[in-house]
Amino acid sequence: MENAEKPENGKFPMVPIRDVVVFPYMMIPFVIGRSTSIRALEQALSTDKRIYLATQLDASVDEPKASDIHSVGTVANIVQSLKLPDGNIKVLVEGIERAKSVKIRKENGYLEAEVQFNRPKYKPSAKSSVLLKRLNSLFEEYAKLSPGVNYEGILNAIRSSDPERLTDTIGANLPISIEEKQHLLEIFDPVERLEKINEIIEVEIEKTKVDKNIQGRLKRQIERAQKEYYLNEKIKAIQKELGRQDEKTEIDELKKKIEAARMPKDAHEKAIKEVQRLEMMPPMSAETTVSRTYIDWLVSMPWSRKSKEIRDIRRAEQILEEDHYGLEKVKERIIEFLAVRSLTKKAQGSILCFVGAPGVGKTSLGKSIARATGRKFVRLSLGGVRDEAEIRGHRRTYIGALPGQIIQMMKKAGVKNPVFMLDEVDKMSTDFRGDPSAALMEVLDPEQNHMFMDHYLDTEFDLSSVFFICTANVLHTIPRPLQDRMEIILISGYTEQEKLGIAKRFLVPKQLKASGVKENNLKFIDDAILEIIRRYTRESGVRNLEREIGKICRKLAKKILVQGKGYFEELKLETVQEYLGIPKYRQTLSEKSNEIGLANGLAWTEMGGEVLHIESTLMDGKGNLTLTGSLGDVMQESAQAAISYVRSRALEFGIPRDFYRRLDLHVHVPEGAIPKDGPSAGITMAASMVSALTRIPVRSDVAMTGEITLRGKILPIGGVKEKLLAAHRAGITNVVLPKENEPDLKDIHQNILESLTVHFAETMDEVLQLALERPLVPASKVKASIPSEMEGNLPSATTH
Repeated sequence: MENAEKPENGKFPMVPIRDVVVFPYMMIPFVIGRSTSIRALEQALSTDKRIYLATQLDASVDEPKASDIHSVGTVANIVQSLKLPDGNIKVLVEGIERAKSVKIRKENGYLEAEVQFNRPKYKPSAKSSVLLKRLNSLFEEYAKLSPGVNYEGILNAIRSSDPERLTDTIGANLPISIEEKQHLLEIFDPVERLEKINEIIEVEIEKTKVDKNIQGRLKRQIERAQKEYYLNEKIKAIQKELGRQDEKTEIDELKKKIEAARMPKDAHEKAIKEVQRLEMMPPMSAETTVSRTYIDWLVSMPWSRKSKEIRDIRRAEQILEEDHYGLEKVKERIIEFLAVRSLTKKAQGSILCFVGAPGVGKTSLGKSIARATGRKFVRLSLGGVRDEAEIRGHRRTYIGALPGQIIQMMKKAGVKNPVFMLDEVDKMSTDFRGDPSAALMEVLDPEQNHMFMDHYLDTEFDLSSVFFICTANVLHTIPRPLQDRMEIILISGYTEQEKLGIAKRFLVPKQLKASGVKENNLKFIDDAILEIIRRYTRESGVRNLEREIGKICRKLAKKILVQGKGYFEELKLETVQEYLGIPKYRQTLSEKSNEIGLANGLAWTEMGGEVLHIESTLMDGKGNLTLTGSLGDVMQESAQAAISYVRSRALEFGIPRDFYRRLDLHVHVPEGAIPKDGPSAGITMAASMVSALTRIPVRSDVAMTGEITLRGKILPIGGVKEKLLAAHRAGITNVVLPKENEPDLKDIHQNILESLTVHFAETMDEVLQLALERPLVPASKVKASIPSEMEGNLPSATTH
């Protein structure tokens, strides 16, 4: 091409080309398909085989106009053309010289361009020499870094000292964008082109070096990944031979479980973080087991699973009636809870505390609530728990650490809204390991338990949907702050009629089934059950009654085996003793006769109500007061208050003022092995003392309870229902209560009130008027000396 004649300004057939820039000295093939381009090619072939090639601004334009084509292009010589089967023409051209189009128009179905050649004269200079040398060295370096560059093809151009040929040849072979190549083509000055191409090659060298570094790093990573893959495959093969699960599969399963658990954001982040730690740990590390156990606990917790609640109040009432006899207050509270749940979509979890004597059905009531509400039931016994970690768990830093019992039971329930029974909450204790009752306050506080924090899980768990039920025998051992968080429901002992109903509906069928005895083998008569209640049990609940019924059923099972399956017996009053032996208790606990110094008191115990016989006797002495019967401090102080009251009213009661100088008074409460305490026996001890000092017997059909003051006022007491039940069981017909306890009678069953005459007193004078056999006579009307009979011990019982 060096010897080819340079073209003159003029008109040339034009072909717009796409995605390529043709430089002078460049040999390039391309395919022509547009009809205008084919006609332009044919026109060029029919003349001097020269054609003007210019790049389109937008390659997507099929029929470009003058404004869609770059103004600078290249006049090229057509070296070869070949018509293809599809009608297109493949052409090979060689660039001759760059030119600028002055005018483009369409002639005879093809584009024709009128072009001008701008040929600035090149004058060698020091600057151009330096630029040439610099370009040669840069391109050599670039060719070494880039194996894809056709260095051999450019070698002749490099050896040439012609800057035009050198820059155009290098520019055509550089892997730069179409825009950058077009910019190079549009630079007509050779020296300026030298400067520009030097800059481009320097940038490309830097890019190539960065690419090489990245590729080298990537290659190393790929090699390491291939190595790990190979080793992992080998480990898999070994584990398969050993019958173990693949660790990678296990990690994937854990990730799926985490996503399926629908955890809160904080718990989800902790689980993902722990899985990432687990992936980095060696399989045989001790930490691996700790992490895996922790993740297992997280994914197994019921973060969002709920059991569908039954909100049908009628069905709930039916279930509660089926399962329990009586307990109207408790049933009413449960129905209220269900009513609230039916009206409000989102209600706080209830926290109830059932307080009552053993055997009254507190625990079984929790199961019935779960059945009535359609919830799962879990039970946790807190009796003897003295470690705070039992509630909140141990931190994971400890070996063998586990969550607390609250979280463990929630996992066992499998839902976040179970009925959760905390049994024997009054029997927790404290030691150096902490106070579990203090930890329980967070669990039972509706304002806090939606973000309960277990030390092991170390993330918040929502307990606000849980229906908590606590049970206790007494309240005084439960800390006040803990009581404040619960709704206390007192469950009193059962009456005889209630026990009879419970035995017939629940206990007898249960024990018959447990012993394998059929209903056609044994029938219990009501009188026989009442005999068992009165003479073989003494309790507020029905646990011992169930035990005695079970004993009869077992004995009968033995008879059935001996005499055949057709054997039948009707248990009557006369045959109870044959099965259960000698009665354990007397039929009634009240004395049959009125006696001096013997008064009936009423006491409340963990087993329910009890009748206390308080005895007082006189003896020669110097005014000492002796108290026996395992009396507590409060009860001893009540006795001191009673004697002080009697001394202050001695003349009004017909007692010599100086009796305490020559007589000792001994007050005894039988069953001395049983500790007794409380202020409610104050009026009973005062009545017993007055009886002993005045020689007036106390009525045996009267029982009393109340706290006494030094002024003789009667203060209210607790446990009224249990005490009245005890009086009813003992056959007592008259009961004296403090006036302020009158509203408590609303909770007493009507059949109990019908069997008792309840008197209310505000002062001790009213009590003595009701309790003593005859009225007191003031000292002014009696001989002012100590009667001879007062100088001995308590005389024998006198019947009136």
